Amino acid sequence: MAVPKRKVSPHRRGNRRAHDSLKVEAFTECSNCGELKRPHTMCHHCGYYNGRLVLAPKGI
Repeated sequence: MAVPKRKVSPHRRGNRRAHDSLKVEAFTECSNCGELKRPHTMCHHCGYYNGRLVLAPKGI
């Protein structure tokens, strides 16, 4: 069975785990209604994408 020859220091352990953290999700403001939305997706609140109506919202 493989056994480490030396103890892994906290610095080395932290460097290895540097990419394991959760990424912060990006949100942008809709140019039409001002609600927060994911970039490169249509706004689920007003149905607009890139300045034009893509899908009419359910309330209309």
